[in-house]
Amino acid sequence: MRQLTLLVSLLTAILVIALLARVLPADAAAILLDIKRASWPFTVQNILWLAFFAGLGELTIRWRTSRLEESQFERDYLPLDEATVLRPGDDMTPIYQKVRSSKYRSTCFLPRLIERCVLNFNLGQSVDQTNALLNSSLELFLHELDLRYNIIRYITWLIPSLGFIGTVIGIMLALNYAGDRANVESPEMLYQVTERLGVAFSTTLVALVMAAILVFLQNMIQGKEENSLNKAGQYCLDNLINRLYSP
Repeated sequence: MRQLTLLVSLLTAILVIALLARVLPADAAAILLDIKRASWPFTVQNILWLAFFAGLGELTIRWRTSRLEESQFERDYLPLDEATVLRPGDDMTPIYQKVRSSKYRSTCFLPRLIERCVLNFNLGQSVDQTNALLNSSLELFLHELDLRYNIIRYITWLIPSLGFIGTVIGIMLALNYAGDRANVESPEMLYQVTERLGVAFSTTLVALVMAAILVFLQNMIQGKEENSLNKAGQYCLDNLINRLYSP
């Protein structure tokens, strides 16, 4: 899934670059794509676009996962009747079988939590022990959730770094042009140097805007996933832990 999403994201980035190069005015294309560079299309701006769309693809995976986590609460894994009491053995078996038969039991937080707690209560018949297992599992899942965002965190660090690298390269090329004796007497030297410097600084500007967009989307989607995990813990606490009874 991740490899396919990455491939689609990179192809989309290439199409967007080609479209922007065709429709944008020359000045805007110079800022966003560095289209006047002799090495075009191999420019820092185009690398930024590739990284930006790779980040969007990774966030798309996380958004789809968050939607899947939210859908688990509609599957009625646990009884919602307030009068229901759950005892080890026959009361827990239907719940365990329902969770085991779910195709999401190995990927989503809620069925994994329920399966662990039900199995622990059937074996140990201790409410306190099952509650402790729920709490420790929530902590582990929160850490697991945080690890899922390592790639997007790296991309949001990489994009500004590439922007600064592009700026340094642009400044270096502008100074090399100004330091060339052949250009000293040229009436266009000041224009050429300032144009190169303008494109150099635009690289950082584009990178910072892209990084800001990705960080905003990351925080929004990660918050959505963390909220689903909190709801899963509350759901298990209300409809499983608080209903357990060990004679």
